[in-house]
Amino acid sequence: MTAKTTTPIPDSSDQSTESPTEARPSGKTVELSSQADAKSEAKPEKIKKPKRTLFERAEAFISNLSTRNNFWNRICSMIWLPYAFRSGITMQSDASTYRATLPFRRFNKNWYNAMAGAALLGNSEIAGGNYVFAVCGGDYTVVCKHLEYKFLRPCHGPAEYRMTPLDDINALVATGEEFNIAIRMDIVQVLVPMSEKKLKEEAELVGDKPAKPKRVGRCTATFHVTPKAHHKAKKTRGSNSK
Repeated sequence: MTAKTTTPIPDSSDQSTESPTEARPSGKTVELSSQADAKSEAKPEKIKKPKRTLFERAEAFISNLSTRNNFWNRICSMIWLPYAFRSGITMQSDASTYRATLPFRRFNKNWYNAMAGAALLGNSEIAGGNYVFAVCGGDYTVVCKHLEYKFLRPCHGPAEYRMTPLDDINALVATGEEFNIAIRMDIVQVLVPMSEKKLKEEAELVGDKPAKPKRVGRCTATFHVTPKAHHKAKKTRGSNSK
């Protein structure tokens, strides 16, 4: 008799499912790739500012020149703001305050020898706009959106506009975006050398205290400030769409 022998069939479960050619990535390689991705995310791409044309550079130079002092402000007003030039409004500023003074001249008076309401109202826009423009600089356009003026009493002398921004204008400028800014202005009558009788009529005397300038009006103006680069980009998009 011969014994039957059977050859064992290899079990498929004993074989490894992975092919010998496959290599698992090491932990070091994964760590290096993650560090490379983190470095690429940490370094944002620098955005190049568009090169300004000669006209744009000249416009920015003249804009900054107009806010340097009253002399250049008057020269620029004579060309671009004839009403402000005729009214004679001047700007003064120091470390904490910004003021504008409207002289008591014939151009600003009404028929009964007081400061005309139209002069007080119109120059409030000029005073507030000059303040915003002086803070923002020549790379921005300033447009008045809303103007509210409350007349309190007649003004029989030079008027002074005292500006107070209702928001942090420097923080808004730092964003580089367009924004709205509201400016509150207290308009007071400036005391000038007058006769004793006239001084008693025009000044507010409280006991033995010296005469104080009296407030003749209160104004709130809202300005829309836009970077000139935004206007240029909008104009470029409009020309490309045609």
